[in-house]
Amino acid sequence: MRVVASQSPVTLAMVLVVVATAVFSPETFNSKLFMAALLFHLAIAALCVATPWARIPAATFAVIPLMDCIAIGLTRQAGGPTFSVLSVMLVFPVTWLSAQVRPYMPVLAIAGTVLSIVVPAAVQGSSPAGGSMIRTLILPLVMSVIAVTAHVVASTIRRHRVRLVENEQDLARTLAESVRRQALLDAVLKAVGVGVWVVDTRGHTVLANRAMRTDPALGGVMGPAEGPGTLMLADRCTPVPSGLLPAARAAAGDAFTDELYWAGPADRQRAYSVSSHGFPPAGGQEGGAVITFVDVTTLVSALAAKDDFVATVSHELRTPLTSILGYLELVLDEPGHEDIREELLVVRRNSEHLLSLVNDLIAVASERMDLSLEETDLARLLALEVDAALPKAAGNGLQLVLDVEQPLPARVDPERIGQVVRNLLSNAIKYSPSGGLITAGAVITDTGLVCSVTDTGVGMTEEEQEQAFTKFFRSARSRETAIPGAGLGLPVSKTIVEGHGGSISLDSEPGVGTTATFILPVR
Repeated sequence: MRVVASQSPVTLAMVLVVVATAVFSPETFNSKLFMAALLFHLAIAALCVATPWARIPAATFAVIPLMDCIAIGLTRQAGGPTFSVLSVMLVFPVTWLSAQVRPYMPVLAIAGTVLSIVVPAAVQGSSPAGGSMIRTLILPLVMSVIAVTAHVVASTIRRHRVRLVENEQDLARTLAESVRRQALLDAVLKAVGVGVWVVDTRGHTVLANRAMRTDPALGGVMGPAEGPGTLMLADRCTPVPSGLLPAARAAAGDAFTDELYWAGPADRQRAYSVSSHGFPPAGGQEGGAVITFVDVTTLVSALAAKDDFVATVSHELRTPLTSILGYLELVLDEPGHEDIREELLVVRRNSEHLLSLVNDLIAVASERMDLSLEETDLARLLALEVDAALPKAAGNGLQLVLDVEQPLPARVDPERIGQVVRNLLSNAIKYSPSGGLITAGAVITDTGLVCSVTDTGVGMTEEEQEQAFTKFFRSARSRETAIPGAGLGLPVSKTIVEGHGGSISLDSEPGVGTTATFILPVR
């Protein structure tokens, strides 16, 4: 079919030539050479149809355009000067050959042009150069230019076509991969029990998974009713302001992690750990954020139950401990117990330690502490605590240094702030090897009263620093080396400092040391 289609321009052109000859020059049909040329054209057309081209080498088709060149030359020669215009028909076989991918095809096209001059001349027994100079010299040159141009254009089109096909295949593969990823994403979003909500830069919903849409407590979060009152803060009764809702914060570019919100009716409230992570615009699409809602009601209830249990047990323990200490004081004040006085002092010291631990448990469980504020010189308070810790530091082979300005007036609870300093000094002493240096200092800055305890001890990893203020947390190193402690010093200190309206933080590096800093507001 391709050969017949490529031959059809020459065949149709010859049909038109026959018609024009019959109308304008019927006497030309008297020429035997002209009739032979027409029969030659007819034979070529029949050959195109009859030959099984698929069964023979692909390049064999080139014989057809070469015979076309000869047939056109014979027709032109037989028709005389009137038919010299038929040389233009050489464009068809020349273009046909030159458009092929094989580099030798343009050479065959030029050869066909030469044959269209040489063969007819040989048939008539005349010299090829004896005719028109244009036909003899210029025509091959022009056809050579046409052949080269056609080959270059065809090669360029072919390369573009190959590139288009490759691009189409790449697009098809990309589309298939996109469909596969979309199916995977849909499956993941349906499978996870976490509410996933994707919003754009205006806070409008782009995507929400089934867990998010079907959760009755989150029914008003994504809808038009979203606003103050839809979500509650951690106290379960204060509505979240509209500007601080997760969607509004995400739209403003605010990234946050594991923030606690409550949602749902008052009698069926659910706790959610909410996180937001933004994504930049890409591929012509605007950016946005992915907000996740993790139901942590069971976890929060379990933590509350644990704190209630700890508080209850601690209260039950404090009563007998207080009674034990009271009777010990009576025994120590009465004469006649001098021979066991040292043993009684040991009992009293351990009882006081237990009572202090119970009080810490109560403070940690309630996360609040009653404070008795009074005007206090923080520099003097720090100096007293450092003096009290000097014997223990010296016993461990440590140097304890005080670096503080005089005076540092503050309105604080001196007993509680002293407890914070004791806890920090105790940690520094316990976790510093012999020969280390501990520095306790305080200074007034623009942010408030800054008090710090720096040691050259074992230090902490980033993971340990993140959990340091968690109740009962103790590092693996402290457990392996049997360093005493209950994991309450830092949580209690945090509760005390935050009760004063301040903040506490750690800056540590393993093997280098730790700096514990708490800041109190200046009143």
